[in-house]
Amino acid sequence: MGRMSYVLLLHGNTGAAPPHWQSWLAHELAETGCDVDVPQLSEPDHPRLDTWLAELRHQLEVAPTDQERIVLAHSCGATLWLHHAARLADASLRFDRVLLVSPPGPRWQHPDVHGFTPTPLDAAGVRRAAGWTQLVVGDDDSACSVEEAVDMAAALKVDLDVIPRGAHLDGDAGYGPWPAVRDWVADRHARMITNQ
Repeated sequence: MGRMSYVLLLHGNTGAAPPHWQSWLAHELAETGCDVDVPQLSEPDHPRLDTWLAELRHQLEVAPTDQERIVLAHSCGATLWLHHAARLADASLRFDRVLLVSPPGPRWQHPDVHGFTPTPLDAAGVRRAAGWTQLVVGDDDSACSVEEAVDMAAALKVDLDVIPRGAHLDGDAGYGPWPAVRDWVADRHARMITNQ
């Protein structure tokens, strides 16, 4: 896998218990010698942005600095990263690469999710927060339409991959084992494709 990487996995609303791809990926990466962190953010069934932002900042502050630093964030975890990026002033917290998987679109609402909407689309902040940021969505995700994802990627000035019939790219959609996401950790040029 080239030089060792530090990989931080940020779950979304309700967490990322098996069969979610983040659980699978954590095991896969650990097997290859990657340094993997899978923090359980507070009250995953009732996330609060201010609490999660503080917990994310702590994770970034204690992350190793002597290896490539990568974030893979799913759903509300991706929204969390965008809020963090819009507020970031500390260059020492910058990561090398970020993959934002299935961030909810601007019209998405959930009664148990507090403070995450509206999502800031701060292109300069995203560039401050990471050297490379990429977006991947399913073309039939009820939380974010392809049109919303295209608009989000354009506003953020980042690459977008759209996966046919990927839905919310979670365990319920069949995204337990997802070799493409493992390949992306090894090489950011790997395209995000279906796991089927």
